Amino acid sequence: MAVSGKPNSRRARAARKRTRRVKAVVNDLTSEQWAAIRDAWGGCAYCGVTDKPMQRDCVMAISRGGRYTIENVVPACAACNASKCNEEVTHWMRRKRLDERAFLTRYIEIRSAMTRAVL
Repeated sequence: MAVSGKPNSRRARAARKRTRRVKAVVNDLTSEQWAAIRDAWGGCAYCGVTDKPMQRDCVMAISRGGRYTIENVVPACAACNASKCNEEVTHWMRRKRLDERAFLTRYIEIRSAMTRAVL
């Protein structure tokens, strides 16, 4: 069944297009890596909330060439993930008045540690 119940609705077409994009690239994030990323961040990578479920968010959106990999995924609360959508992360953080510098510093530290752990 389509996302909105109508197989040719705009939302259903967008969902099918996204599914094709995801399948077209290598998405090699394992469940163990995702758990390690969630633990390392300890909450939403963007706003810092810790008491809500975390979703996988691609720092570089799939629609912009990103993939579900250890280098590109961070935990995000549903509010941040939906708000960011496919926007460029630093632009979105400035618009939302979030601490871009703190995010980028931590992102680089965690990403480097995760990448070294995999090698």
